[in-house]
Amino acid sequence: MSKELHAVLRQNSALPRDAATASLVGRVWLPDQDGPALVRVAGDRLIDISRHAATSAQLCADSALVSRLGQLDGADLGPLEPILLNTPESTRDPKRPWLLPPVDLQAVKAAGVTFAISMLERVIEERARGDAGAAAAIRSEIVRLVGDDLSRLKPGSPEAMALKDVLIRQGVWSQYLEVGIGPDAEIFTKAQPMASVGTGMLAGLHRVSTWNNPEPEVVLVVAPDGRIVGATLGNDVNLRDVEGRSALLLGKAKDNNASCSLGPFIRLFDAGFTLDHVRKMELSLDVTGPDGFVMKGASNMAKISRDPADLASQMLGPHHQYPDGAVLFLGTLFAPVQDRAAPGKGFTHAYGDIVVVAAPELGALVNQMAPSDECPPWQFGTTALMRNLARRGLI
Repeated sequence: MSKELHAVLRQNSALPRDAATASLVGRVWLPDQDGPALVRVAGDRLIDISRHAATSAQLCADSALVSRLGQLDGADLGPLEPILLNTPESTRDPKRPWLLPPVDLQAVKAAGVTFAISMLERVIEERARGDAGAAAAIRSEIVRLVGDDLSRLKPGSPEAMALKDVLIRQGVWSQYLEVGIGPDAEIFTKAQPMASVGTGMLAGLHRVSTWNNPEPEVVLVVAPDGRIVGATLGNDVNLRDVEGRSALLLGKAKDNNASCSLGPFIRLFDAGFTLDHVRKMELSLDVTGPDGFVMKGASNMAKISRDPADLASQMLGPHHQYPDGAVLFLGTLFAPVQDRAAPGKGFTHAYGDIVVVAAPELGALVNQMAPSDECPPWQFGTTALMRNLARRGLI
């Protein structure tokens, strides 16, 4: 599938549509240094700024460095495209640079059940068991309490708690509804620092799963002091059958080798890109299978039930500190129902699927699905990074 993957990487720009004015930061593997370099995007070229900030986490925590990103000098590593096209593992020339995920030491966290509208409809339909009359009755009672526009429902509000009482009386309450409309967001660990994969790389599926899907998401970049400093794209690969067996299996469902994809670049906030842009962002999803299967979807951030700033504050604050900062997946509106293998079977991945998560403001994140035990093992961790940077005189 290497030819197909390269074609998709060429067809979907890794850069946002306004890249000429965007503040973009990423990471590149330098074979001659046997380690990573922090880079900024200048036009179509990548500039090594490691001597100013050795890590992505260090840069994102330093507002002074961020404010003069465009002035940070360093070695010109060349155009982005050949580095990007050298990233896929199956065709990589190990003597030439390739792209890495744009985060390193930051904690990798995720928020779940953040789109209450679609969640409630799924619960209503499931509990009604195909009986349109029963579904209508449940929905009618909800509308009586909270109005006909559920986008106005604020988690934790009196209206949400009244809705909770209705759902309990209807026998439809669940732990997912608790975090969907209750006061406390679901925040979990998606991956360990340094364990993510980036665009152009293989993304992993645990072999035990027979029902799984991509989750296209906006990912906030948060400094140690709680400031939201930028955003990137993410694919929160999800094993639906594993989590469905028990919520206590969330770690097995979410955190597997190569199951967290981030990138291509962090777009830092500035006058042209702010948190308000994130709040209005619309993500697209394209899945193309080796069997010719095609699926398209979207996730509209305007429909999120919890504000991104609230989610970030629930992740990091007086009760939770992340001295190297954190990134936070914001959740997805997208839930695939398109049949694939047979009628009524819904969607699940096939090995070899190429997945594209894209947004005009952030570019495109491209991965190919593979068994997690066949993806390159995660071996370059924090200890290896510190030794490498020390040897290079960067720390």
